Amino acid sequence: MLVQQDYFISFKESIDSYELPKRFTFPFYYEPHPLCLLACKELQNHLENQKDWKHNFGLNKADEDSNGKMFGVLLVQNKEGEIGYLAAFSGKLAGANHHSKFVPPIFDMLTEEGFFKQGQIELSSIHEQVRALEKKPKLVEAQKFLKAETDQSLNNIEEQRILIRANRKVRKEQRLKAEKELNTEEYHSLIEQLSKVSVREKLQLEALKRLAKEKINEAQEKQDIYTSEIDYLKNKRKELSGSLQQQLFDQYHFLDINGNKKSLCNIFSETPQLTPPAAAGECAAPKLLQYAFENQLKPLAMAEFWWGESPKSAIRKHGQYYPACQGKCQPILGHMLQGMEVDENPLLNNPAEGKSIDIIYEDEELLVINKPAEFLSVPGKMIQDSVYQRMKIQFPKATGPLIVHRLDMSTSGLMLIAKTKDTHKNLQRQFIKRTVKKRYVALLDGLVKEDEGIIDLPLRLDIDDRPRQLVCYEHGKSARTKWEVIGRKDNQTKIHFYPITGRTHQLRVHSAHSTGLNIPIIGDDLYGTKSNRLHLHAESVEFEHPISKELLSFQVEATF
Repeated sequence: MLVQQDYFISFKESIDSYELPKRFTFPFYYEPHPLCLLACKELQNHLENQKDWKHNFGLNKADEDSNGKMFGVLLVQNKEGEIGYLAAFSGKLAGANHHSKFVPPIFDMLTEEGFFKQGQIELSSIHEQVRALEKKPKLVEAQKFLKAETDQSLNNIEEQRILIRANRKVRKEQRLKAEKELNTEEYHSLIEQLSKVSVREKLQLEALKRLAKEKINEAQEKQDIYTSEIDYLKNKRKELSGSLQQQLFDQYHFLDINGNKKSLCNIFSETPQLTPPAAAGECAAPKLLQYAFENQLKPLAMAEFWWGESPKSAIRKHGQYYPACQGKCQPILGHMLQGMEVDENPLLNNPAEGKSIDIIYEDEELLVINKPAEFLSVPGKMIQDSVYQRMKIQFPKATGPLIVHRLDMSTSGLMLIAKTKDTHKNLQRQFIKRTVKKRYVALLDGLVKEDEGIIDLPLRLDIDDRPRQLVCYEHGKSARTKWEVIGRKDNQTKIHFYPITGRTHQLRVHSAHSTGLNIPIIGDDLYGTKSNRLHLHAESVEFEHPISKELLSFQVEATF
């Protein structure tokens, strides 16, 4: 059992007073078991004090080279009945796959003589060849010539079009004047002359287009002499990269507790994305379970935590616990956990059960309601109970789509409900034009130094970890929030949010992100730490009544 001695870690203190988990952790939504917390504490102490390797986590000073890392522990029982734990990190650590105390990767792509390393060297060589060819003076000169010919040709064509439009206007004025001043014969003679001028101008335009096409094609051919080799190398690089990725995927096979093995490609062939995402199988959780199954260790519970600086796009807080990711890990762990007794998925429980919706205002056209926290606005994949479903039952004669806008399930507060299609259309138009005034109140888990400001961070969905959102300046949609502090007490900040846009999780991300307020909302189980509830409430709303045109304003205080 030499391998086990290397990676099976015994607890440093007695764990006799701890109760063992009854079932294995549901990895996508959990609270760490006390023994996992103890294991994480020991692992974190090791990270702070070990001297075997260096990794810039950005804990002392964040810079371009610093990056945090996800770590995981797996509570296990060996064949002798001893309780201990395994440790792992996601991806690479300090540029390597192997470190003392951490289980090995499922496949080591960094082996010097391995196909992946050799393939990376070949890809790098092709990349350097492409860069060298792209910098050749003759190619640069050909590119400039092509651009100049294209710009000049387009300018000539546009100038001719402008001239045609101007002359057409003059001819129209000539025709109108001729209708009043010339006799029939003179008028028809003028019309014929004007038509010939119009045809001549069109022919000139067509000639310019043909000439432009010839010049651009000639310039393109000169450039192609130098780019054909570049295109060949780029295609070769693309094919090699795809082949290398597929060859890499083929090396990953995952076990379950009964020894059943399944390849990465087979696992993802049963998912909507069909093919595995990059780095699938490199996360901590699959590494831990794979090692346990290979070495006859019984998995009891697991936990993962972030160590170091947060990524630039996602939100990760140092030392905080996180569930396994949805995009990469869910399909893999779905296979690996087969045959094990696992905690129930709490997200399948109806959070709205036993809760009621308060109607703040009602007339023939609309309602203003106060949605409780942990209550879906619209039906989910697994849970139908929602504001929409309740309103549909309560107002069966309503002709409108009912839901005008949404609140996150965890957010409480005011929502507008339309009873008719016309009212729904009118209210949605007001939201689109941003004439509806909304104010949220939130309690943040820390002290905000400034008193007010505007946060402007574009957002998009994290496709590898739905429903989390990412800050993304390349593909994200504009998201802007005005805010002002209304109180500070007990290391907490009470704040008003005025969303200028209405993106999914906008206020939650703008609060928690390192370039936003960098302080999560209390109870935010996605971007902060779980509590009794998310302390975010849609406190007030102001809008124009679709029929009476009266300005209506409503406010309901938060319960926190």
